Amino acid sequence: MTNLSYTADVARDTASVYALLKDQYTADHWETLAPYIAEINRLKHEKNAVILAHNYMTPDIFHGIADIVGDSLALAREAAKTTGDIIVQCGVHFMAETSKVLCMDKKVLLPDLKAGCSLAESITANDVRLLRERYPGVPIVTYVNTSAEVKAESDVCCTSGNAVKIVNALDADEVLMIPDQYLAQYVQTKTKKKIHYWAGSCMVHERFTANDITRFRAQYPGVQVLAHPECPPEVLTASDYTGSTQQMIEHLETHKPAKVVLITECSMSDNVAATTPSTEFVRSCQLCPHMKRITLPKILECLRHETPEILVDPAIAVRARVAVERMLELSK
Repeated sequence: MTNLSYTADVARDTASVYALLKDQYTADHWETLAPYIAEINRLKHEKNAVILAHNYMTPDIFHGIADIVGDSLALAREAAKTTGDIIVQCGVHFMAETSKVLCMDKKVLLPDLKAGCSLAESITANDVRLLRERYPGVPIVTYVNTSAEVKAESDVCCTSGNAVKIVNALDADEVLMIPDQYLAQYVQTKTKKKIHYWAGSCMVHERFTANDITRFRAQYPGVQVLAHPECPPEVLTASDYTGSTQQMIEHLETHKPAKVVLITECSMSDNVAATTPSTEFVRSCQLCPHMKRITLPKILECLRHETPEILVDPAIAVRARVAVERMLELSK
């Protein structure tokens, strides 16, 4: 068993990360995290592994061990290009499946198989087949927050960042968007096409209300409110800007607001705040219990034993890959 003590070597190897995160972790807490960060970074190089981390990962993971960070679209793009032998997906199950679909020749690991998604669990492949019968000839645009089986029944995938672009690129007057009803309703405000949708929602974003926005504005005068399109319509209406996690980051880099609140998962603010010291971040705060299942100790065990491994039926993967690759092509 590798020694996971906080040694002088560990302190040296993780000093640059702690300098970035010192306002978020006490020295004592950091000394419990740093040995894991150092060992994971050592082991990933030894095994030629690439660590992908979603924007909702905690800062120790996001800034400490990740090779590639971003939203679902960015991770999908980079997964398709990686030269590593192993991909460790620090996110949730559908993200690991998407990586596997794009990289069937690589070993894809997920540190906790219980890291699921309320959206992905809200619809099945059979549901999609029934929708095709109900809406014959209508193209199905499927959010990446779905299983490989659902993607395989779809015409094209989308993310929150490219959904409007994907829908408008299709040669059809009507489109069926699944499974997030709020993303679909947001896209409807940005297109002349008729959008039909499934009644799924994200358990994190659906908790936000317009009253939350009113409270933030009263408590923090001058705050800019940036909301994710998975939020209910009244939340988006009450906000100053709507965009995916990556679009929020780009908005912050461009406009540099003095004070901001991100209406999305908690760790997003923590991660962006570490590299945006000129902006004051008001914490929202809604946690995703699935994302928070991914921790440094689980990542280390996953990498050591190369398990749990994500497998996708090759016949399903071939069909799902068509929908994902069409998304990547249309979103260029």
